[in-house]
Amino acid sequence: MILVHRLKGEPFMVNADLIETVETTPDTLLRLVDGRRVAVAETPAEVAARVIDFRAAIVRAADEYAGPEARAPSRAPLTVIPSEPESQDG
Repeated sequence: MILVHRLKGEPFMVNADLIETVETTPDTLLRLVDGRRVAVAETPAEVAARVIDFRAAIVRAADEYAGPEARAPSRAPLTVIPSEPESQDG
């Protein structure tokens, strides 16, 4: 959930997973997956930043919950192996 404010200033929480689009008309409108639209005082950039922060917090919490033993070991980076050139003998 992210905190946003109605145009008159009242704060409320919206489920970030239900936001389908963010529009500017000139007010910022959140269109939810069920088709409802909610006008908010924040700019689209502020809404996007809050969604990113929310999702990053979930990843951090999951990582902390799993503990260090569940973290994937570091691996060598992938490399591209060029294919053998085709023979001209034909």
